[in-house]
Amino acid sequence: MTSIITNSRERTRFLKFSVVGVIGAIVDFGVMNLLVAFFGVSLVIAGTISFIAAIFSNFMWNRYWTYPDSRSKPIIRQLLEFTVVSVIGMAIRIPTLALLEPVLNSAFSHLPYGIPYSSVKLLSYNVTLAIAVIIVMFWNFFINRYWTYGDVE
Repeated sequence: MTSIITNSRERTRFLKFSVVGVIGAIVDFGVMNLLVAFFGVSLVIAGTISFIAAIFSNFMWNRYWTYPDSRSKPIIRQLLEFTVVSVIGMAIRIPTLALLEPVLNSAFSHLPYGIPYSSVKLLSYNVTLAIAVIIVMFWNFFINRYWTYGDVE
């Protein structure tokens, strides 16, 4: 297994993969907000559609920018593999959020300086989400690198 720390090519791929993830988040939030605000779509349906749009966007960016030399697999097979990895990533993210947030909320509520409860709650949400995003980012990168884009040297 090639390390992203010691291999400059893998490090570059990881950075590109991270940029693609940011683009995917923009697509996800943008599509969801557009559907909810302008078309009155329920959050669950809008969130599902936006998640699918983000997966498709991320897949295309990764296939053509992060891993342009990945062409030995048919595109549909690669898209399905990428989707499976993304859905499993979501399955990792949800319990991470559910389990970690109460712990961090409790820890942050004991901070000095009398931080208001609403600020403690917001802080715990954001730190929890940041941790979940980092965990899932590494999951997505390594599994996609060695399964979805495993045909790349």
